Amino acid sequence: MRRAHLAAGACLVALLLYPVVNPWQPYPQAVLLMGFLLAVQATSWNIISGYAGYISLGHSMFLGLGAYTVGILAVRWGVNPLWVAPLGGVTATVVAVLIGTVVLRTRGHAFVIITIAMLLAAQIIAVNSRDLTRGSDGITLELPFWHRDFQNIPFYYAFLGLLVVTVLFSAWIRRTKLGTGLVAIREDEGKAASIGVHTTRFKVVAYAASAFFIGVAGGVYAYYLTFINPVGSFAILGSVTIVLAALAGGRGTLYGPVAGAFAVNLVSEAATVYAGGVQSRVLLFGGALVLVVLFLPKGLLPTAGAWWRRRHPAKVEYIEQPAALAVRERTPPPAAAPGEVLLSVRGVSRRFGGLVAVDDLSLDVRQGTITALIGPNGSGKTTLFNLVTGGLPADSGEIWFDGRRIDRLRPWRRCHLGLGRSYQVTRLFKDMTVRENVVAPLADARWRTMLSDAVRGHEAERARELLDLVGLGRFAGQQAGALSYGQQKLVELAQVLMLEPKLILLDEPAGGVNPSLLGRIAEVIRELNAAGVTFLVVEHNIPLVLDLCDPVAVLAGGRLIAEGPPGRVREDPVVLDAYLGADWVPAVR
Repeated sequence: MRRAHLAAGACLVALLLYPVVNPWQPYPQAVLLMGFLLAVQATSWNIISGYAGYISLGHSMFLGLGAYTVGILAVRWGVNPLWVAPLGGVTATVVAVLIGTVVLRTRGHAFVIITIAMLLAAQIIAVNSRDLTRGSDGITLELPFWHRDFQNIPFYYAFLGLLVVTVLFSAWIRRTKLGTGLVAIREDEGKAASIGVHTTRFKVVAYAASAFFIGVAGGVYAYYLTFINPVGSFAILGSVTIVLAALAGGRGTLYGPVAGAFAVNLVSEAATVYAGGVQSRVLLFGGALVLVVLFLPKGLLPTAGAWWRRRHPAKVEYIEQPAALAVRERTPPPAAAPGEVLLSVRGVSRRFGGLVAVDDLSLDVRQGTITALIGPNGSGKTTLFNLVTGGLPADSGEIWFDGRRIDRLRPWRRCHLGLGRSYQVTRLFKDMTVRENVVAPLADARWRTMLSDAVRGHEAERARELLDLVGLGRFAGQQAGALSYGQQKLVELAQVLMLEPKLILLDEPAGGVNPSLLGRIAEVIRELNAAGVTFLVVEHNIPLVLDLCDPVAVLAGGRLIAEGPPGRVREDPVVLDAYLGADWVPAVR
């Protein structure tokens, strides 16, 4: 990333010096400033569509809103458009919040179609609001106040400055917990909600943030053109160009949309000059979009970066894995008196059509215990976890946590109360680094937490401590998807611990884990429990359950069939018949 910053700095210096070195050629300046404008739009679009993964095909609407806001105010107030250009960004942001609160409840094809509809609706409103916008006749602005010898130079620097601020703003967002939360939403929105990310708020904030600088640019662009009309301000081709620029350069990266914008703008200008104008541009953009999706799905910069890493592979750091800690017969320490009920499931049921996954189930988990939840496959264990954490709604019954009813709360609200969970199949955000995965959770809903720095400061220091706790501190900078399955299990545990939970639901922590890491997982659970963390563990490794957990609850057919100390449960004839088998004996340990 350091090389990318240095290259960007060198390009910025060259662009700053260009009008000084070559001030008497307005055409190249005009081409470059249009590239700056497209880069501002693509970088802003990248916040909602690159980071959060919500593809918008109507983002040029905000350029038109900014242009009309500035044009109307400049004419009515008799002021220079540049002075009121920031108000174009304010208008775009307000409209984005109002629209985003509604449309961001959808995603996928529905969201794309709605954004196109909003763009077309804005064009129709501009045509029909003649008293405000002068309809199809458009609004004519005053000519620039500077001497004509300066030509496009003031606009050149205005758009370049706006581009620099937009890129810095995008970089700042990506460094915060807001940025990591947006990437988490892109990769797995359900998992993001389960680690405390208020997904609705994050998406609305990102949508509003992606509109502001486009609105400001729209105001400056209106002054540059000195004329605004509905068709030109709310053109669908403008939105397609924005999307093409971001995809071509590298969606979800910092500098990809900028590089893509310059490439697309130069090709577009060449098509206009040499290939016959607008019709050729439409055909060119359509073909280019198809080619990018088919052959450069990650964009120019990510593809070039991957090629460079293949040619210059980085040194891989290895960490000595702790030796397998044998699960052995031992004299258990004196059991502490069970605390008050922390989690209470009361008569909960959940059906999937004709299948009853959880059937009038009642279960209590007491504070300070490591409670096991065992049973055959299909007995409802994972479904119960989903009901407790909010991944699924219960058909009936009540769920209480720490003295508060939670079955009607959203997943992130339950998480903020101190409820964390891991998954049977790890659901890490694999395009993030290990450190970013651990930093992503939010323990509360405060704005200060959402906007805190995820790279430095308290959050990053806490993540470093947790990675050291699970023995993976040296992997903090590596991609989470490059770790082994057992290491990913440990990272997911560290991710949950970032929430400082009162109760952790572990879904098969030993499943698919190398024996060299199984002992480490068990020891971490014991250490955390000794520090006051309560666990509810789903596990099929019965020797591990008998050694680690007390008490043990057994499910079968969605019902609780046995509950009590491990020694009594393993000899219960009902449990032997339904799950363990009559000839079951503990493995040699």
